[in-house]
Amino acid sequence: MSEQRESMQYDVVIIGAGPAGLACACRLAQLNQEHGADLSICVVEKGSEVGAHILSGAVLEPSALNELFPDWQERDAPIEVAVTQDEFFFFLNQKKALKLPAFAVPHRTHNRGNYIVSMGRVCRWLAAQAESLGVEIYPGFAAAEILYDGERVVGIATGDMGINAAGERKANHTPGMELRAQYSIFAEGCRGHLGKELIAKFNLDAGKDPQHYGIGIKEVWTVPPAQHRPGLVLHGLGWPLSASGTSGGAFLYHAEKNQVYIGLITDLNYRNPHLSPFDEFQRLKLHPAVRKYLEGGERISYGARALTKGGLNSLIKQTVPGGLLIGCNAGTLDAVKIKGNHTAMKSGMLAAEEAFAALQADNPPAELTGYATRFRESWLYRELYKSRNFSGFMHRFGFLFGAALIWIEQNIFGGRLPFTLHDRLPDHQALKKAADCKPIDYPKPDNQLTFDRLSSVFLSNTNHEEDQPCHLVLQDPTIPLARNLPLYDEPAQRYCPAGVYEVVEELGTKRFQINAQNCVHCKTCDIKDPAQNIHWQTPEGTGGPNYSNM
Repeated sequence: MSEQRESMQYDVVIIGAGPAGLACACRLAQLNQEHGADLSICVVEKGSEVGAHILSGAVLEPSALNELFPDWQERDAPIEVAVTQDEFFFFLNQKKALKLPAFAVPHRTHNRGNYIVSMGRVCRWLAAQAESLGVEIYPGFAAAEILYDGERVVGIATGDMGINAAGERKANHTPGMELRAQYSIFAEGCRGHLGKELIAKFNLDAGKDPQHYGIGIKEVWTVPPAQHRPGLVLHGLGWPLSASGTSGGAFLYHAEKNQVYIGLITDLNYRNPHLSPFDEFQRLKLHPAVRKYLEGGERISYGARALTKGGLNSLIKQTVPGGLLIGCNAGTLDAVKIKGNHTAMKSGMLAAEEAFAALQADNPPAELTGYATRFRESWLYRELYKSRNFSGFMHRFGFLFGAALIWIEQNIFGGRLPFTLHDRLPDHQALKKAADCKPIDYPKPDNQLTFDRLSSVFLSNTNHEEDQPCHLVLQDPTIPLARNLPLYDEPAQRYCPAGVYEVVEELGTKRFQINAQNCVHCKTCDIKDPAQNIHWQTPEGTGGPNYSNM
């Protein structure tokens, strides 16, 4: 079918209009103007619009933004609510919480000088800056295929539109388009499916710890004015996750206009297959320290997204011939700070500077090998180095001892302990057998503070064309029932936050059902499935959630 596709040529194609991709595009365009160059730059985004697939806490550290646009305030960036107060809690159980004094928290975790933002809105603003600098941005076009010339990446192809579930062309069929480039920069976010292909093809994770992940589930609430404290940042550890020996953390951020962002990050190295991250999040909202801010309010948005948290020890080699992986596609989140937006932006800016320098040469190199030096000489590397032991401490020593060791490393040694602790167990191998674990009894939703999956997915504005090939592909269709069900009680029906996977019994026969139209593109199934049997690939462009302010 490739001979039927139209082709466009660019100097640089960027895959993904998140903070990493847009910062990369803006920096490239700035260099274009500063040097009087004429590079062509394109950004392709699978969401229906820029920001439609963006989900982040988010407290934004403005360090990278200050470098990219020092006058961002004069440019009316949607960054208005400065953090005014940090509160840290250890939730002892479902009723009690211990408020931690400031000195008991790693100093790099504090949020002085940061801002509570909607990263969806920030990305839309970044896209506007990029377009004003001459960047072409194409939302609604999913990068479905990497184009190669031998071993060199030469661009991407967008997916065909108008293919039915049987793989046949419908009346509205439109072939994808080839976007060819000297360099392709992959900024797909956590567990990007093209990035996953590149990592496997070029063995980019050789000698690295396995990447580690969490699933972040978030809601936006409008709350009564009397309960709203603009600028308050609340973080919580312990219950409900600690009840099953699971690590992770809660957040509650007071944004503008009586809005509160609340969420729970569940580390995906959890062991109990009965655990449901969605239901753990619902339980969190019942804790008195949390519910006092939500009662009488209205839930207006819901979403979920996986995040990379392995840090420097899991950071892949980021360059291949003709290509570069940046942001969460590579794994640049700083777990101690609980932040990845500023690091993703910085990685994109470094990529832009390296690509621009290479393209000024008479014979641009096949691989942007200079990026590794730029990265290592940047504050981004130094920041990730200080946080490199986070996953090792938390995963090997558990919450209490792990947190204590992190405090010692950060506050006493400044992140420079004379050793590096590794965590070699992939998240998908962490599950114990269901028979060896205690079942978890989750309360039924009350539809005031707690809700079910389907009503939640409705608030994510998720939509897929139903008559299209399923984008959740089972490598072996027999595994869910023949292996995962007897061993792990098929955990997909619990770890998915959108009700995509079900074990349905009809007339005494069980079958594994995939409700792909519910998928919010969080990628948890691709990460956590114990058999690594589920392969997430991109559906038609515009499919998935349509977040307005996440």
